[in-house]
Amino acid sequence: MRRVLGPRGGSDPVAPSLSATLSEAWRAYRLRWKRRKLLLRAYRKRRQLRAVADRTSTIGKGAILAFVTVRNEGLRLPYFMDHHRKLGVDHFLVVDNQSSDGSREWLRAQPDVSLWVTKAGYKQSRFGLDWMTWLQRRHGDGHWCLSLDADEILIYPYWETRNLQALTGRLEAERRRSFGAMMLDMYPKGPLAGQDYAAGQDPMQVLPWFDGGNYVVQVQPLMRNLWIQGGVRARAFFAGEPRRAPTLNKVPLVRWDRSYAYVNSTHALLPRRLNAVFDAQGGEWLSGVLLHTKFLPVVVEKSREEQKRRQHFANSTLYDGYYDAVSASPDLWCAGSSCYTGWRQLEAMGLMSRGGWV
Repeated sequence: MRRVLGPRGGSDPVAPSLSATLSEAWRAYRLRWKRRKLLLRAYRKRRQLRAVADRTSTIGKGAILAFVTVRNEGLRLPYFMDHHRKLGVDHFLVVDNQSSDGSREWLRAQPDVSLWVTKAGYKQSRFGLDWMTWLQRRHGDGHWCLSLDADEILIYPYWETRNLQALTGRLEAERRRSFGAMMLDMYPKGPLAGQDYAAGQDPMQVLPWFDGGNYVVQVQPLMRNLWIQGGVRARAFFAGEPRRAPTLNKVPLVRWDRSYAYVNSTHALLPRRLNAVFDAQGGEWLSGVLLHTKFLPVVVEKSREEQKRRQHFANSTLYDGYYDAVSASPDLWCAGSSCYTGWRQLEAMGLMSRGGWV
Protein backbone atom coordinates (compact mmCIF):
# COMPACT_ATOMS: atom_id res chain seq x y z
CA MET A 1 0.00 0.00 0.00
CA ARG A 2 1.46 3.37 -1.00
CA ARG A 3 1.17 5.88 1.82
CA VAL A 4 1.02 9.62 1.19
CA LEU A 5 1.34 11.38 4.52
CA GLY A 6 -0.50 14.59 5.17
CA PRO A 7 0.12 17.20 7.85
CA ARG A 8 0.43 14.64 10.67
CA GLY A 9 3.03 12.55 8.89
CA GLY A 10 6.09 14.18 10.46
CA SER A 11 7.26 16.29 13.35
CA ASP A 12 7.86 20.01 13.28
CA PRO A 13 10.52 21.30 15.68
CA VAL A 14 9.16 24.83 15.39
CA ALA A 15 6.47 25.80 17.87
CA PRO A 16 3.13 26.63 16.24
CA SER A 17 2.55 30.31 15.59
CA LEU A 18 -0.19 32.26 17.28
CA SER A 19 -2.16 32.42 14.03
CA ALA A 20 -1.93 28.63 13.64
CA THR A 21 -3.10 28.15 17.22
CA LEU A 22 -6.05 30.49 16.71
CA SER A 23 -6.90 28.78 13.42
CA GLU A 24 -6.95 25.40 15.10
CA ALA A 25 -9.12 26.71 17.93
CA TRP A 26 -11.60 28.11 15.41
CA ARG A 27 -11.66 24.82 13.52
CA ALA A 28 -12.34 22.89 16.72
CA TYR A 29 -15.15 25.29 17.63
CA ARG A 30 -16.79 24.84 14.21
CA LEU A 31 -16.59 21.06 14.50
CA ARG A 32 -18.22 21.12 17.94
CA TRP A 33 -21.13 23.04 16.46
CA LYS A 34 -21.29 20.67 13.52
CA ARG A 35 -21.58 17.74 15.89
CA ARG A 36 -24.37 19.43 17.81
CA LYS A 37 -26.24 20.08 14.57
CA LEU A 38 -25.90 16.45 13.55
CA LEU A 39 -27.27 15.30 16.89
CA LEU A 40 -30.17 17.74 16.64
CA ARG A 41 -30.89 16.59 13.09
CA ALA A 42 -30.99 12.96 14.25
CA TYR A 43 -33.37 13.89 17.07
CA ARG A 44 -35.73 15.50 14.58
CA LYS A 45 -35.58 12.49 12.24
CA ARG A 46 -36.49 10.04 15.00
CA ARG A 47 -40.17 10.38 14.08
CA GLN A 48 -39.42 8.77 10.71
CA LEU A 49 -38.78 5.47 12.50
CA ARG A 50 -41.48 3.06 13.57
CA ALA A 51 -40.56 0.19 15.87
CA VAL A 52 -41.94 -3.19 14.82
CA ALA A 53 -39.80 -5.35 17.15
CA ASP A 54 -38.26 -3.43 20.04
CA ARG A 55 -36.25 -5.86 22.18
CA THR A 56 -33.79 -3.29 23.52
CA SER A 57 -34.92 -4.02 27.08
CA THR A 58 -32.95 -7.28 26.80
CA ILE A 59 -29.65 -5.46 26.17
CA GLY A 60 -27.40 -6.13 29.14
CA LYS A 61 -24.51 -4.21 30.60
CA GLY A 62 -21.39 -4.72 28.52
CA ALA A 63 -23.33 -6.02 25.50
CA ILE A 64 -21.74 -5.44 22.10
CA LEU A 65 -24.22 -3.89 19.67
CA ALA A 66 -24.44 -3.74 15.88
CA PHE A 67 -26.29 -0.97 14.01
CA VAL A 68 -27.38 -1.65 10.43
CA THR A 69 -29.60 -0.05 7.78
CA VAL A 70 -30.92 -2.41 5.11
CA ARG A 71 -33.03 -2.49 1.98
CA ASN A 72 -33.67 -5.79 0.19
CA GLU A 73 -30.72 -7.64 1.69
CA GLY A 74 -32.48 -10.94 2.27
CA LEU A 75 -29.79 -12.84 0.37
CA ARG A 76 -26.93 -11.47 2.47
CA LEU A 77 -28.51 -11.27 5.91
CA PRO A 78 -28.29 -14.95 7.03
CA TYR A 79 -24.49 -15.13 6.67
CA PHE A 80 -23.97 -11.54 7.81
CA MET A 81 -25.89 -12.14 11.03
CA ASP A 82 -24.34 -15.56 11.68
CA HIS A 83 -20.78 -14.28 11.19
CA HIS A 84 -21.18 -11.33 13.53
CA ARG A 85 -23.05 -13.37 16.12
CA LYS A 86 -20.08 -15.73 16.20
CA LEU A 87 -17.78 -12.74 16.63
CA GLY A 88 -19.76 -11.78 19.72
CA VAL A 89 -22.43 -9.25 18.74
CA ASP A 90 -25.14 -9.53 21.40
CA HIS A 91 -27.86 -7.43 19.81
CA PHE A 92 -28.58 -5.99 16.36
CA LEU A 93 -30.43 -2.69 15.96
CA VAL A 94 -31.70 -2.56 12.39
CA VAL A 95 -33.56 -0.01 10.28
CA ASP A 96 -35.38 -1.43 7.26
CA ASN A 97 -35.92 1.11 4.48
CA GLN A 98 -38.83 -0.29 2.43
CA SER A 99 -37.59 -3.82 1.73
CA SER A 100 -39.82 -5.91 -0.50
CA ASP A 101 -37.86 -9.18 -0.53
CA GLY A 102 -38.83 -10.56 2.89
CA SER A 103 -35.92 -8.97 4.77
CA ARG A 104 -38.27 -7.23 7.19
CA GLU A 105 -40.16 -10.38 8.09
CA TRP A 106 -36.96 -12.39 8.49
CA LEU A 107 -35.39 -9.78 10.76
CA ARG A 108 -38.51 -9.42 12.86
CA ALA A 109 -38.36 -13.13 13.68
CA GLN A 110 -34.76 -12.96 15.01
CA PRO A 111 -34.71 -12.92 18.84
CA ASP A 112 -31.56 -10.78 19.04
CA VAL A 113 -32.83 -8.08 16.66
CA SER A 114 -34.66 -4.85 17.39
CA LEU A 115 -36.23 -3.61 14.18
CA TRP A 116 -37.47 -0.24 13.02
CA VAL A 117 -38.98 0.55 9.62
CA THR A 118 -39.19 3.76 7.65
CA LYS A 119 -40.52 4.98 4.33
CA ALA A 120 -38.42 8.15 4.40
CA GLY A 121 -35.74 8.84 1.80
CA TYR A 122 -32.36 7.21 2.38
CA LYS A 123 -30.46 10.05 0.73
CA GLN A 124 -32.42 12.66 2.69
CA SER A 125 -31.46 10.97 5.97
CA ARG A 126 -27.74 11.46 5.26
CA PHE A 127 -27.72 7.97 3.74
CA GLY A 128 -29.20 6.46 6.89
CA LEU A 129 -26.87 8.21 9.34
CA ASP A 130 -29.63 10.30 10.90
CA TRP A 131 -31.53 7.12 11.86
CA MET A 132 -28.40 5.38 13.11
CA THR A 133 -27.28 8.40 15.12
CA TRP A 134 -30.60 8.53 16.93
CA LEU A 135 -30.52 4.82 17.78
CA GLN A 136 -26.88 4.99 18.85
CA ARG A 137 -27.59 8.00 21.05
CA ARG A 138 -30.56 6.28 22.67
CA HIS A 139 -29.25 2.72 23.01
CA GLY A 140 -25.50 2.69 22.38
CA ASP A 141 -24.20 4.93 25.16
CA GLY A 142 -21.47 3.10 27.09
CA HIS A 143 -21.43 0.09 24.73
CA TRP A 144 -18.94 -1.00 22.11
CA CYS A 145 -20.92 -0.48 18.90
CA LEU A 146 -20.39 -1.84 15.40
CA SER A 147 -21.81 0.22 12.54
CA LEU A 148 -21.98 -1.88 9.39
CA ASP A 149 -23.64 -2.32 6.02
CA ALA A 150 -25.10 -5.73 5.24
CA ASP A 151 -22.44 -6.28 2.58
CA GLU A 152 -19.56 -5.83 5.06
CA ILE A 153 -17.97 -8.74 6.93
CA LEU A 154 -15.63 -7.67 9.73
CA ILE A 155 -12.42 -9.61 10.33
CA TYR A 156 -9.36 -8.73 12.41
CA PRO A 157 -6.23 -10.50 13.70
CA TYR A 158 -7.08 -13.81 15.39
CA TRP A 159 -10.80 -13.32 14.72
CA GLU A 160 -11.40 -17.07 14.44
CA THR A 161 -10.33 -17.64 18.06
CA ARG A 162 -10.66 -14.22 19.74
CA ASN A 163 -14.10 -12.68 19.88
CA LEU A 164 -15.12 -9.04 20.04
CA GLN A 165 -14.91 -9.07 23.82
CA ALA A 166 -11.24 -9.96 23.49
CA LEU A 167 -10.70 -7.33 20.81
CA THR A 168 -12.42 -4.55 22.75
CA GLY A 169 -10.56 -5.63 25.88
CA ARG A 170 -7.31 -5.15 24.00
CA LEU A 171 -8.45 -1.73 22.74
CA GLU A 172 -9.36 -0.68 26.27
CA ALA A 173 -5.98 -1.82 27.53
CA GLU A 174 -4.47 0.49 24.91
CA ARG A 175 -6.86 3.26 26.02
CA ARG A 176 -8.48 3.37 22.62
CA ARG A 177 -12.18 4.04 22.04
CA SER A 178 -12.25 3.33 18.29
CA PHE A 179 -11.00 0.72 15.84
CA GLY A 180 -10.17 1.22 12.18
CA ALA A 181 -10.75 -1.16 9.27
CA MET A 182 -10.09 -0.98 5.55
CA MET A 183 -12.90 -2.00 3.24
CA LEU A 184 -11.61 -4.62 0.79
CA ASP A 185 -13.68 -5.25 -2.34
CA MET A 186 -14.01 -8.97 -3.06
CA TYR A 187 -14.98 -10.25 -6.51
CA PRO A 188 -15.31 -13.45 -8.58
CA LYS A 189 -13.43 -14.67 -11.61
CA GLY A 190 -15.82 -14.32 -14.54
CA PRO A 191 -18.91 -12.16 -15.20
CA LEU A 192 -20.61 -10.90 -12.04
CA ALA A 193 -24.04 -12.21 -13.03
CA GLY A 194 -22.61 -15.59 -14.00
CA GLN A 195 -22.02 -16.72 -10.40
CA ASP A 196 -24.28 -18.72 -8.07
CA TYR A 197 -24.82 -17.77 -4.45
CA ALA A 198 -27.25 -19.18 -1.88
CA ALA A 199 -28.42 -17.38 1.26
CA GLY A 200 -26.30 -18.42 4.24
CA GLN A 201 -23.31 -19.43 2.13
CA ASP A 202 -19.90 -17.94 2.94
CA PRO A 203 -19.63 -15.22 0.26
CA MET A 204 -15.86 -15.70 0.03
CA GLN A 205 -16.57 -19.02 -1.68
CA VAL A 206 -18.04 -16.99 -4.56
CA LEU A 207 -15.90 -13.85 -4.17
CA PRO A 208 -12.38 -15.13 -3.38
CA TRP A 209 -10.42 -12.47 -5.32
CA PHE A 210 -9.23 -8.97 -4.44
CA ASP A 211 -6.72 -6.33 -5.52
CA GLY A 212 -3.72 -6.48 -3.24
CA GLY A 213 -2.16 -3.20 -4.38
CA ASN A 214 -3.09 0.05 -6.06
CA TYR A 215 -3.99 1.78 -2.78
CA VAL A 216 -3.15 5.36 -1.87
CA VAL A 217 -3.40 6.53 1.75
CA GLN A 218 -3.53 10.13 2.88
CA VAL A 219 -4.31 11.88 6.14
CA GLN A 220 -7.17 14.37 5.97
CA PRO A 221 -6.18 17.52 7.86
CA LEU A 222 -9.69 18.56 8.95
CA MET A 223 -11.07 15.31 10.39
CA ARG A 224 -7.63 13.77 11.01
CA ASN A 225 -8.72 10.47 9.50
CA LEU A 226 -7.05 8.25 6.96
CA TRP A 227 -8.32 8.50 3.41
CA ILE A 228 -7.82 5.32 1.41
CA GLN A 229 -8.68 4.90 -2.28
CA GLY A 230 -7.81 2.28 -4.84
CA GLY A 231 -8.49 -1.40 -5.36
CA VAL A 232 -10.70 -3.01 -7.96
CA ARG A 233 -13.31 -0.26 -8.19
CA ALA A 234 -10.65 2.38 -8.81
CA ARG A 235 -9.00 0.10 -11.37
CA ALA A 236 -12.10 -1.04 -13.21
CA PHE A 237 -14.47 1.93 -12.98
CA PHE A 238 -12.54 5.09 -12.09
CA ALA A 239 -9.17 4.67 -13.77
CA GLY A 240 -9.61 7.99 -15.59
CA GLU A 241 -10.86 9.86 -12.51
CA PRO A 242 -9.20 8.24 -9.47
CA ARG A 243 -10.31 11.04 -7.10
CA ARG A 244 -13.91 9.89 -7.55
CA ALA A 245 -13.13 6.30 -6.60
CA PRO A 246 -14.91 5.06 -3.46
CA THR A 247 -13.40 5.75 -0.06
CA LEU A 248 -12.21 2.58 1.67
CA ASN A 249 -11.25 3.72 5.17
CA LYS A 250 -13.76 3.15 7.97
CA VAL A 251 -14.06 3.36 11.75
CA PRO A 252 -16.74 0.69 12.31
CA LEU A 253 -16.19 -0.12 16.00
CA VAL A 254 -16.48 2.55 18.69
CA ARG A 255 -16.97 2.64 22.44
CA TRP A 256 -20.02 4.85 22.08
CA ASP A 257 -20.98 8.00 23.89
CA ARG A 258 -24.31 9.71 23.28
CA SER A 259 -22.45 12.87 22.21
CA TYR A 260 -20.75 11.13 19.25
CA ALA A 261 -21.87 11.31 15.62
CA TYR A 262 -20.66 9.90 12.32
CA VAL A 263 -20.12 12.56 9.68
CA ASN A 264 -19.74 10.66 6.41
CA SER A 265 -20.80 7.01 6.45
CA THR A 266 -18.39 5.40 8.92
CA HIS A 267 -15.40 7.05 7.23
CA ALA A 268 -15.13 9.70 9.95
CA LEU A 269 -16.87 10.77 13.13
CA LEU A 270 -16.90 13.51 15.73
CA PRO A 271 -15.21 14.26 18.02
CA ARG A 272 -12.36 13.86 15.58
CA ARG A 273 -9.96 12.29 18.10
CA LEU A 274 -11.89 9.07 17.42
CA ASN A 275 -10.54 9.06 13.86
CA ALA A 276 -7.00 8.53 15.15
CA VAL A 277 -6.98 4.79 14.45
CA PHE A 278 -3.46 4.82 13.02
CA ASP A 279 0.05 5.74 14.13
CA ALA A 280 0.93 9.05 12.47
CA GLN A 281 4.63 8.42 13.12
CA GLY A 282 4.74 5.39 10.83
CA GLY A 283 4.21 2.60 13.34
CA GLU A 284 1.37 0.09 13.35
CA TRP A 285 -1.78 -0.04 15.44
CA LEU A 286 -4.19 -2.94 15.70
CA SER A 287 -6.63 -2.76 12.77
CA GLY A 288 -9.01 -4.92 10.74
CA VAL A 289 -10.62 -5.38 7.34
CA LEU A 290 -14.21 -5.21 6.15
CA LEU A 291 -14.56 -7.87 3.45
CA HIS A 292 -16.92 -6.13 1.03
CA THR A 293 -19.39 -8.50 -0.65
CA LYS A 294 -20.94 -5.92 -2.95
CA PHE A 295 -20.10 -7.97 -6.06
CA LEU A 296 -22.31 -10.96 -5.39
CA PRO A 297 -24.40 -11.66 -8.53
CA VAL A 298 -27.33 -9.66 -7.16
CA VAL A 299 -25.28 -6.47 -7.69
CA VAL A 300 -26.16 -6.38 -11.39
CA GLU A 301 -29.89 -6.00 -10.79
CA LYS A 302 -29.36 -3.82 -7.72
CA SER A 303 -27.24 -1.40 -9.74
CA ARG A 304 -30.01 -0.98 -12.29
CA GLU A 305 -32.49 -0.31 -9.48
CA GLU A 306 -30.25 2.13 -7.61
CA GLN A 307 -29.48 4.04 -10.78
CA LYS A 308 -33.19 4.76 -11.07
CA ARG A 309 -33.70 5.49 -7.35
CA ARG A 310 -30.65 7.82 -7.11
CA GLN A 311 -30.38 7.41 -3.36
CA HIS A 312 -26.73 6.43 -2.90
CA PHE A 313 -24.69 9.44 -3.99
CA ALA A 314 -24.99 13.15 -3.26
CA ASN A 315 -24.78 13.85 -7.01
CA SER A 316 -26.03 10.59 -8.49
CA THR A 317 -25.83 11.65 -12.14
CA LEU A 318 -22.02 11.73 -11.88
CA TYR A 319 -22.08 7.97 -11.28
CA ASP A 320 -24.28 6.90 -14.18
CA GLY A 321 -21.21 5.52 -15.96
CA TYR A 322 -20.34 3.45 -12.89
CA TYR A 323 -23.86 2.00 -12.67
CA ASP A 324 -23.85 1.26 -16.40
CA ALA A 325 -20.54 -0.56 -16.11
CA VAL A 326 -21.68 -2.72 -13.17
CA SER A 327 -25.03 -3.44 -14.83
CA ALA A 328 -23.11 -4.86 -17.81
CA SER A 329 -21.86 -7.70 -15.55
CA PRO A 330 -18.11 -7.25 -16.13
CA ASP A 331 -15.35 -9.68 -15.30
CA LEU A 332 -13.24 -7.83 -12.70
CA TRP A 333 -10.51 -10.46 -12.45
CA CYS A 334 -7.07 -9.69 -13.85
CA ALA A 335 -3.63 -11.30 -13.83
CA GLY A 336 -2.70 -9.23 -10.78
CA SER A 337 -5.67 -10.36 -8.68
CA SER A 338 -4.95 -12.09 -5.35
CA CYS A 339 -6.88 -15.06 -4.00
CA TYR A 340 -7.98 -14.63 -0.38
CA THR A 341 -6.57 -17.16 2.09
CA GLY A 342 -7.09 -15.47 5.46
CA TRP A 343 -6.24 -12.57 7.73
CA ARG A 344 -2.55 -13.46 7.97
CA GLN A 345 -2.27 -12.97 4.22
CA LEU A 346 -3.89 -9.52 4.51
CA GLU A 347 -1.53 -8.61 7.35
CA ALA A 348 1.49 -9.68 5.31
CA MET A 349 0.26 -7.43 2.47
CA GLY A 350 -0.08 -4.45 4.81
CA LEU A 351 -3.88 -4.29 4.64
CA MET A 352 -4.40 -4.91 8.38
CA SER A 353 -2.17 -5.05 11.43
CA ARG A 354 -1.81 -6.94 14.70
CA GLY A 355 -0.07 -3.95 16.28
CA GLY A 356 1.42 -5.46 19.42
CA TRP A 357 -1.29 -8.09 19.87
CA VAL A 358 0.22 -11.57 20.10
